[in-house]
Amino acid sequence: MAKRLRRQRDSGALRQLPSGRWQPAILEIDNRYTSLGTFRTRGEAERTLAATIADRHRGSWIDPRDGRVTFEAYSTRWLEERASLRPRTRELYEGLLRLHIVPSFCHVELGAVTPPMVRQWYAKLTRAERPGDVTIAKCYRLLKSIFATAVADDLIRKNPCVLQGAGVERSPERPIASINDVDRLVEVAPPHLKALILLATYTSLRLGELSALTRQNLDLDKCLVEVVASAADLRDGTRIVGEPKSFAGRRRVAIPEVVSNVLRDHLDDYSEPGGEGLVFVGPKGGPLRRGNFSGVWRSIAHEASLDGLRFHDLRHTGNTLAAMTGASTKELMTRMGHSSTRAALGYQHATEERERLIATKLNEMICGARTPP
Repeated sequence: MAKRLRRQRDSGALRQLPSGRWQPAILEIDNRYTSLGTFRTRGEAERTLAATIADRHRGSWIDPRDGRVTFEAYSTRWLEERASLRPRTRELYEGLLRLHIVPSFCHVELGAVTPPMVRQWYAKLTRAERPGDVTIAKCYRLLKSIFATAVADDLIRKNPCVLQGAGVERSPERPIASINDVDRLVEVAPPHLKALILLATYTSLRLGELSALTRQNLDLDKCLVEVVASAADLRDGTRIVGEPKSFAGRRRVAIPEVVSNVLRDHLDDYSEPGGEGLVFVGPKGGPLRRGNFSGVWRSIAHEASLDGLRFHDLRHTGNTLAAMTGASTKELMTRMGHSSTRAALGYQHATEERERLIATKLNEMICGARTPP
């Protein structure tokens, strides 16, 4: 049996357990005591009790019982409360929690999750073959966001996610197709997809934006395309058409004239009729979906001897080509539909082609200066 409460200080007390350890407790309004844990020495227990009493007087103390909700229960509620999440984002979060986060923290109380536990979880993910580095970074950011809300809800005092750089995505460098590569893709593609490949490359539109594109979004006389919507396919087959990913995603992008000419023929031959008719359709005339397109794209890339090239890499190619024209950061942001400068600045890094051009110009300057009059 533990010795009865020995000393009451202001609104707290200490007692020594049969093990010899000391347990501080704080007095609640209902005259019950809440344990603050056990400590090896009386001095440690007294310091904890004194700090807790001081925190309570300042109004910054958190009842340890508030953190006793399990992580699984809290994360479920956290996701349900985010009504503004886009459907694809909600699916992503549900998958990350179900596959990579909840199995490690499901029955652990929020207040019991510590930085070492998070560090061990993160190390276990990085040692495994799957998931990849990008998914691990997404998992860590999601976990950190959930605990940040728990801190804001006064359920825990500190966020246990304190790993520096763990939420930074380090995506491998994607290949850049040349203009000749793009021409080769167009050459082997089915007729109804040729204009899609050209528009994706030279306007940097995403597949979701292209699949939601209607005739009224095109002004081929002015060589412009207006992005006002984006389509997404959920796992259950539901197709959702909504706003672009961000406010900056609503934009007008100039189309090269050679692409506009191809689009004119495409509209006559393959697009749905009417102003609201879809510009690009699937193989059976329905909406273009990621599911009915991914296999076709892999066949196109294979036939063009570009295995491993993803359709999204065409956007990467178009952004790089636009940067090589000398476009400013602001111009690249507008064209890409980004609200931050980070991605746009990435495309302004030197490329081998640009470096060769600079070296050639320098060589001409040197030779010109050295040529005797």
